[in-house]
Amino acid sequence: MDSARSTLSNEPVKQARVSVNRKGADRAASGHPWIFASDVVDRGEALPGDAVAVVDPRGKVVANAHFSSTSQITLRMLGREPVDKTFFLKRLTAAAAYREQVVEQATACRLVFSEGDLLPGLIVDRYGSYLVMQTLTQGMDRARDLIAHCLAELLAPSGILARNDASVRKLEGLAQEVVTLAGEIPERVHIEMNALKLEADLLHGQKTGVYLDQRENYVAVARWARGRVLDCFTSTGGFALHAARKAEFVEAVDSSAHALETAKANAQTNRIANIQWRKADLFEFLSGIERRYSMVILDPPAFAKSRRDVEDAARGYKEINLRALRMLDSGGVLVTCSCSHHMSEAALFQIVAEAALDAGKTLRVLERRTQAADHPILLTVPETHYLKCLILQVI
Repeated sequence: MDSARSTLSNEPVKQARVSVNRKGADRAASGHPWIFASDVVDRGEALPGDAVAVVDPRGKVVANAHFSSTSQITLRMLGREPVDKTFFLKRLTAAAAYREQVVEQATACRLVFSEGDLLPGLIVDRYGSYLVMQTLTQGMDRARDLIAHCLAELLAPSGILARNDASVRKLEGLAQEVVTLAGEIPERVHIEMNALKLEADLLHGQKTGVYLDQRENYVAVARWARGRVLDCFTSTGGFALHAARKAEFVEAVDSSAHALETAKANAQTNRIANIQWRKADLFEFLSGIERRYSMVILDPPAFAKSRRDVEDAARGYKEINLRALRMLDSGGVLVTCSCSHHMSEAALFQIVAEAALDAGKTLRVLERRTQAADHPILLTVPETHYLKCLILQVI
């Protein structure tokens, strides 16, 4: 590890102070961990990635925070404790203990979920005995090696990978890189999820290897699966593999050849033979298909990556839901998801309702679901609630 990134000791260092206006101080007091650049009055001597003291208009220290020199989110609150090794050990221990409570039938999970675990800008996923980190802010990136050291001390993993190729790092002025921090990372890691044996590609796969946030929704959707199922945006086959155990036949479609190869291997490992894998652009595929299905699953990537994308995203969500509904007869089930926190559940309901009216369908709600419990939602931080999953039936 690069010792220049962060000290592994608890030696005191001079702490810069950053002054904020009343609006910023009130936002912190409301329980939200972000203070924006427009609410920063004086950056003082803060350097990129510093753990700074945040000071309100009266000169009172509000809390400690990570400082970013480039992002519009200038400060990410970390509480009142010194941000040192003891701080990280305490918060990582709490995060791991919570997963022991909520994760069942899986050897892979999200171990640290950024703001959801009071560690904004840090993601840690566990795949068997391997850990994958993402440090998405200047502060967490500077503390990268200290965090990896703490994880090694707490969990003794076989390997730790920094999967720092997420585009959001560009907003922080950080390079995109994939670096092995400890041990060795194999080409494929074998995990178990809901009684299925799966392969995870930690070096090149989607996100940090596979999608972990739908784990509980896979089981829920499988309960309603029957007949012929169409799984759109299948990626490595999560919904398809689970649905195939209950359905007669599954057609699974994705535009990524690499993801489909992993999906096929997963099907073979689990001796699941009733899935047909198709490589195609989903909008083109849905526009040209005339077959009927008992279930259609829509799990697209985030169409709305920022607030200014919401209007265009709404049109995209409506179009794919409209096309899916036209393939369903009475009794058919639509599973529709959005993984953008900018698209609220209420907005998604409205979009699907409009699509149903255009398709001449009446829908009833079977289940309203969200991300798996290892991606915790904080009540005062709406951005932590990003995944919506609706299970609807045509009547």
